[in-house]
Amino acid sequence: MVVALRSRVPEIQGTRTNAGESMPWESAAYSDVPKLERFLRAHIQSSMFPLINLRDHGLNGDARYALSVWVNRKNGSVANMLAVTREGMLMPQLPDLSADDLRHAKELLRGRKLIGALGAAAQVRALLGALGLDTVPCNLNSDEPGFVLSLDHLVMPPTEGFHIETLAPEHRAFAAQWRREYCLETLGTPGADAVHQAERDVDNFINQESHVVLYHGGQPVGMSGFNARLPDIVQIGAVFTPKPLRGQGYARRAVALQLDRARSGGVTRAVLFAASSAAAAAYRAIGFQRAGSYALVLFSNTQQVPQCH
Repeated sequence: MVVALRSRVPEIQGTRTNAGESMPWESAAYSDVPKLERFLRAHIQSSMFPLINLRDHGLNGDARYALSVWVNRKNGSVANMLAVTREGMLMPQLPDLSADDLRHAKELLRGRKLIGALGAAAQVRALLGALGLDTVPCNLNSDEPGFVLSLDHLVMPPTEGFHIETLAPEHRAFAAQWRREYCLETLGTPGADAVHQAERDVDNFINQESHVVLYHGGQPVGMSGFNARLPDIVQIGAVFTPKPLRGQGYARRAVALQLDRARSGGVTRAVLFAASSAAAAAYRAIGFQRAGSYALVLFSNTQQVPQCH
């Protein structure tokens, strides 16, 4: 599946528009990490991925998910953060951005190779427009509704006859098939790549003990997972029900049972973004409330930020 990026570049609500108020960008140093973590936590709904990458892979390293980070500051505090992984995924958090800041961001990234972008939808669209990458072909180009839930407000659906098991090697065969279908259907992964991507993903899920399989009557009927985890906050991802079994409430049960287990381990909050109206309805049914919009953009081919003139 290949789709073109929308050419629209929405205004970012609440940002500065006076060019004279532009703040200089600076490369983040190791000493900035605590400030970056506080800043990202203040915008947690759209910051789980950069926060986890910062924690697990650090700044300016050789790992695939290591981050290069630039910040601009206001009264000594981080006001905006522009991050990109070593493999080329943009992860902006730009709540206080001016038009000049956006233009200067292009200077920071000129010539850099990128594979996509993710983050708060209006910010991602504005940034890609400023970089001249708002019309390139994409495998995935989606603005999805975000949701948040305080786990003391989790609404448990009926679960008699259901249980979850942490994804393990004995689940690998059917889990890889499910993940392949997810990659094709939700992520737009080309068919030739979906099998290998699914196998890699499931191996990671097993190693990280991040996903669970839902069973009903002794049969596996769905899967849920955490694609980012902190001691007190989790982000739901990779929720999947095979097509013949959809519409029976399996997704909400899988998510609710996994969150109930996480709650007993000290997790207090969950965030997610929904890939479809059916998914959104399932999340609302267990207590999730709408919170912003999230963009996920995966280019069909690696793109290079145009050189400035």
